[in-house]
Amino acid sequence: MILLTGHIGAWELSVFAHSIYGHPMSFLARPVDNPLVERLAENYRTRYGNHGIDKKNSVRQVLKILKAGGVVGILADLNTTREEGVFCDFFGVQACTTAGVATLALRTEAVVLPGYLIWDNQAGIHRLHFEKPVETIATGNQREDVLTNTARYAKVLESIIRRHPDQWLWIHRRWRTRPVGQPELY
Repeated sequence: MILLTGHIGAWELSVFAHSIYGHPMSFLARPVDNPLVERLAENYRTRYGNHGIDKKNSVRQVLKILKAGGVVGILADLNTTREEGVFCDFFGVQACTTAGVATLALRTEAVVLPGYLIWDNQAGIHRLHFEKPVETIATGNQREDVLTNTARYAKVLESIIRRHPDQWLWIHRRWRTRPVGQPELY
């Protein structure tokens, strides 16, 4: 299963929650630049059986986990390069979005399950939420299937963010990579 998520709510606690509830998972992450902070974060992330995977050169390892029936969490609301992504609508603006989730789902037939952990102000606690699995469309045209599915995943994340805009942490330049011929936004 691919756990599709973004920088919504307490995404770092989400990984921790899965393992506490007895469902450890692997997750893609870019190491934090400060080695002391990275060690602290990795300690918490992996305390109850989770496994962190450095995003760079991760494909073989992720494929192995998915083919063995494991769970991999992927933050899919990041800007990416033209070589690693496809352009699809995200909040009405073309955004270069990772093609990795769709490529992995198509290759392994993994279920794509949107999930996130948000703060419930009324109850005063974090709540783990899951959406319905997103059906992966496979027509046999790899290029079109990756584009179609990536756009669908982006819409699911956008829908979650629209319901909880106050809990979307976005400090990166999400729309930095622009389609050829389009002006910079930043």
